[in-house]
Amino acid sequence: MLTSGALALAVLAVSSSGPLIAFAAAPALAVAFWRTALAAGVLTPVALFGRRAEIRHLISPAGRLTGWFCVLSGVALAAHFAAWMSSVKLTTVAAATALGATQPVWQGLIAVGQGRRLARVVWVGIGLAVAGAALATGADLGTSGPAVVGDLLAVLGGMAIAVYTALGERVRGSLTTVTYTTICYGVCALLLLAGCLAAGIPLTGFADQTWLAILALVLGAQLLGHSLFNYALHRVSATTISVLVLLEVVGAALIAWAWLGQVPRPAALPGLAMLLAGVAVVLAGGARAARRAARTADLVGRRRAV
Repeated sequence: MLTSGALALAVLAVSSSGPLIAFAAAPALAVAFWRTALAAGVLTPVALFGRRAEIRHLISPAGRLTGWFCVLSGVALAAHFAAWMSSVKLTTVAAATALGATQPVWQGLIAVGQGRRLARVVWVGIGLAVAGAALATGADLGTSGPAVVGDLLAVLGGMAIAVYTALGERVRGSLTTVTYTTICYGVCALLLLAGCLAAGIPLTGFADQTWLAILALVLGAQLLGHSLFNYALHRVSATTISVLVLLEVVGAALIAWAWLGQVPRPAALPGLAMLLAGVAVVLAGGARAARRAARTADLVGRRRAV
């Protein structure tokens, strides 16, 4: 029940990301830097004073590999922000959103590469959800040179966030959410800072409303959204998480409608319905697989007892 509540709150929190980024009058990479840097700033004292044993373990030979996984996760998150937010500048927002929503496909392929077998019903649900996201956003892939580059960057953004989620699933088996997210967000912020400085992107001089939007992103999408998804990775598979993230398309549309007056296109409604159906199929398939695994484990235990 606690995990389900965390996931519901995470979806609601990340749904605010798109409207807030659209509202903030600042370069996208600068916003990405501040949201991760401020989040890391909030979490660092908690990790230093409350997770000292974990930090000591990470710098020891026994925990060094886990520490590197945290660093790589931060690299993947920075790559996602850099690729996807740059894609919006080169192609349409609709195409960038739809192509970035291919994350569950890459997540499923990563799971297969790790030796897991996904049920056919899960693949069906992934296909429905991704197709629904594409239809809901009205994906119109570009044909010009810059638009094609933007489309490719959006796909790379989807791949990068899948790697980030897979690494989080790996780390969360042995590390608490606070320690993991502190390192991940900190590494991501440093890389984004380097990118902003190299590209000459301004990091200050924004209006008060923009700073309020950035603060809302830090508290909502980052500290609540991303962190709660990372928390749930201890109990829920990365593939299921990646499909649930697609609900952000629905949530963002509703928030943009209520706050920014962006009324969803009637043609988007079938896509949103497909997306919701796909998520339901994946959740049902995952629950069925979990029950089957539990029955198998119980049967094996009984046989051993005999």
